[in-house]
Amino acid sequence: MTEQPVDFQKLADVLVPTAIAAGRKIMEIYAQDFEVVYKDDTSPVTVADEAAEKIILADLEPLTPEIPVVAEESAAAGHIPDVDNRFWLVDPLDGTKEFIKKGSDFTVNIALVEDRLPVFGIVYAPALGKLYLAKSADEALIMDVDSDGVPSNATPITVRDVPASGIVGVASKSHRDEATNEFLDRYGISDTKSIGSSLKFCLVASAEADIYPRFGPTMEWDTGAGHAVLRAAGGEVVNPDGSPFLYGKNDFRNGPFIANGKVAL
Repeated sequence: MTEQPVDFQKLADVLVPTAIAAGRKIMEIYAQDFEVVYKDDTSPVTVADEAAEKIILADLEPLTPEIPVVAEESAAAGHIPDVDNRFWLVDPLDGTKEFIKKGSDFTVNIALVEDRLPVFGIVYAPALGKLYLAKSADEALIMDVDSDGVPSNATPITVRDVPASGIVGVASKSHRDEATNEFLDRYGISDTKSIGSSLKFCLVASAEADIYPRFGPTMEWDTGAGHAVLRAAGGEVVNPDGSPFLYGKNDFRNGPFIANGKVAL
């Protein structure tokens, strides 16, 4: 059966409020004392992860009942659907470590994958009041979200030309390693920004940085929404050998990647 085209405007109309609602729930829990437990892979999880995922899944199912959803906490519980050409990736709380430390750079992530690439995505940072939207494969926006959950000031974003002052890199707060340092040295990158969660992709997409190398382990739900935003803003994510970074991999486990604006690799 031929898949029907997706109405990206309809997705945005429904899922931007969904992401904001998930973020509001996260911030309610953020303001409280909460328990942290650890999954089999030693990654932390809180009730905020689970509550936010519940909100997102409740809206995704009636919106696109024919499209399977791969969501982090459901996957951790063993609920992983079979996927084909088109599927959702959901990370309800990316940057849980920053959330636990009462930082601000954690995000809600929702992405739609088609033909092994993300074509629509939302990255919402509720503590920062910023939402990034890949409205299609070639239109990216940033908007403010006020304390009442109302978005405004939607502004297009695009990657920048590398400035004359040199390449600005992005490095993970929690996962910087020797391979990352070697990559930065190879390209003469001494100016770096450090931030948690999928906001690293968004710094490149919004012309605040130029490149984000990642050599440590990630899952597809960690990267799908940020990749969608960067791709829609004119950037790309590639494997270290320059080949396309694709989705629908075995166990949804990523290898190393380079998220790039306009750096010549």
